[in-house]
Amino acid sequence: MKDFFSSVFSKFKEYIVLILLLTISLSLLSLNEKPGMRKIHKLAFGSFAVVNNVMLEIANFITDNKRIKKLEKENAELMLTINKLRERGLENEELKRMLQLKDSTNFSLIPAGIVSKSSSKLQGYLIINLGKDQEVNADLPVINHRGLVGIVRSSSSEFSLVRTLRNSKLKAAVRNQRSGFSGILVFDGIKLSIKNIPAAADMKIGDRIVTSEFSTLFPPSIPVGVITAEEQDLSGLLNNVIIKPFVDFNNIQNVFVLRFPQTNQVDSLAVETSK
Repeated sequence: MKDFFSSVFSKFKEYIVLILLLTISLSLLSLNEKPGMRKIHKLAFGSFAVVNNVMLEIANFITDNKRIKKLEKENAELMLTINKLRERGLENEELKRMLQLKDSTNFSLIPAGIVSKSSSKLQGYLIINLGKDQEVNADLPVINHRGLVGIVRSSSSEFSLVRTLRNSKLKAAVRNQRSGFSGILVFDGIKLSIKNIPAAADMKIGDRIVTSEFSTLFPPSIPVGVITAEEQDLSGLLNNVIIKPFVDFNNIQNVFVLRFPQTNQVDSLAVETSK
């Protein structure tokens, strides 16, 4: 407060001195009761009132400006705090869903964090903070609370390289959860699709795609994505269906490495194991 008054006095000291002099002058004039001085009294008091009003408005403006700046600073601090709380809330929601998934499955799920993502359009990879020290080895599936992410490609003692669905070298056996029609899911650098499907196959936009019982890499019925479009080839005999994955690979942060008992499954779809 002391600094505020010092600042105001330094900026408006001429006006303050003028008001003081006017006040003294008016005080002296008020002592003179001669009839000729009454008009001067009125004029002086009127001028004083105008100057005083201006000074009060200036002081109020300075006070309001400081108050506004203080409120703006408090609002900025609150905005940052709220944003942090919102991010933590979203993280808690994701972790809660992951815990629900872990509690609802009979498989062994090992939680992991993502420490790096590749930027290649064709070869999508993740690096997670689990490795051989945590018994994470090659060929273990990786999922999150939304669905299939990919498969462990290789491991060091503390980290593992994960080949995601957005990798042209990963081909997964999948099926239409509604109709049961099976196919091979591939990535061409732009989109995920199931290619060379007979035009008469029962595949509709909106159908959910899950991993197939014939898969040699993944346990069955892991959610993969949903059919969003169909592409017909020139002959009209075969179709490609476009799949939108359930996993948001741009914003993924946490995953599970999935341990499941691997058996001698059908090898007719071993094309997916090409590495």
